[in-house]
Amino acid sequence: MKLAVVGGGSTYTPELIDGFARLRDTLPVEELVLVDPAADRLDLVGGLARRIFAKQGHPGRIVTTSDVDAGVADADAVLLQLRVGGQAARNQDETWPLECGCIGQETTGAGGLAKALRTVPVVLDIAERVRRTNPDAWIIDFTNPVGIVTRALLQAGHKAVGLCNVAIGLQRKFARLLDVTPGEVHLDHVGLNHLTWELGVRLGGPDGEDVLPKLLAEHGAAIADDLRMPRAIIDRLGVVPSYYLRYFYAHDEVVRELGTKPSRAAEVAAMEKELLAMYGDPALDEKPALLAKRGGAFYSEAAVDLASSLLGSGGAAVQVVNTYNKGTLPFLPDDAVIEVQARVDGTGATPLAAAELDPLYAGLIANVTAYEDLALEAALRGGRERVFKALLAHPLIGQFEYAEALTDKLIAHNREHLAWA
Repeated sequence: MKLAVVGGGSTYTPELIDGFARLRDTLPVEELVLVDPAADRLDLVGGLARRIFAKQGHPGRIVTTSDVDAGVADADAVLLQLRVGGQAARNQDETWPLECGCIGQETTGAGGLAKALRTVPVVLDIAERVRRTNPDAWIIDFTNPVGIVTRALLQAGHKAVGLCNVAIGLQRKFARLLDVTPGEVHLDHVGLNHLTWELGVRLGGPDGEDVLPKLLAEHGAAIADDLRMPRAIIDRLGVVPSYYLRYFYAHDEVVRELGTKPSRAAEVAAMEKELLAMYGDPALDEKPALLAKRGGAFYSEAAVDLASSLLGSGGAAVQVVNTYNKGTLPFLPDDAVIEVQARVDGTGATPLAAAELDPLYAGLIANVTAYEDLALEAALRGGRERVFKALLAHPLIGQFEYAEALTDKLIAHNREHLAWA
């Protein structure tokens, strides 16, 4: 089995490598190709990756290359984890929206739209290269904004599934609180990427006992602290929202906070510098503890589970993924991309039936889906007016004066990445 990781020079990659090494019986990788245009980073990450494999006795071969075509040739699956423009572009996404009093975040609001505009054309070019060399290869997208990027891939006819680590992180957290194994915890996870709610937490499978009321009663304070939301709000909702919902439920508070501290991108850039120095140490042969602060916790386990089911080595499984709606949420078009529990096998992902959603959640999902429709149109076709309409439709913006100003700022800060600008 051959896998390729585009964006293999990311500081995330040792997390992925560690999962491949530990879970080699689930996903027997014979060749792993790390693809990245940044040769200096790729050398450091590739060296550590080989040492991790060697320490854990993995027989697979790790190859590094800056050539996308060579890297994805004959791959059974290609994982996308790239960041167009690097942390510098992310820093802009997180700062210029604040000038208009709007959220500055890399996947939500105006910053999220900027990332989509930069990313979608690049991802589609890579996907076409994959299709030319191996049309049967699966594409697993971890590149944000996952929902929009996955929809772009699916609309272009690619065999693609989107993946995020939010759900698996909550599964692991709830398992610890309940003192059970993660495999015993099934989430009633519903929504869009970075816009989800846990409507139930079931033991033993989709039809198991719902222990969410017990979780909230016994551990509501800890869950609320992790989400940085008031305990009273969690209790009133009776569900567990993704921490990304804080951008919607406490928008003005978050904007004030973001204006008083360095951007997350600045923090991550400093962390990455330290991590890359560690990766260059020939004595290091495991992922460092600092990597846990970088983000992406449990990404490797989720990626291994998904790839093993898609490629047949692990059999069919139920997993939270991003895929076509296909009637699952009846108030959305079938070709909207949602993030829900799905049955995954060699044919792809089939969403499980979902409970009828309260209008409190359905309304916001429908609103953000409309924004994502317009965002994808802007990413595919370009043009200032399309960018303006996408921003106007976003529930965190929604005022024409803000949308006009943000459109100008977005284009000014991203001109080098926008062919039409």
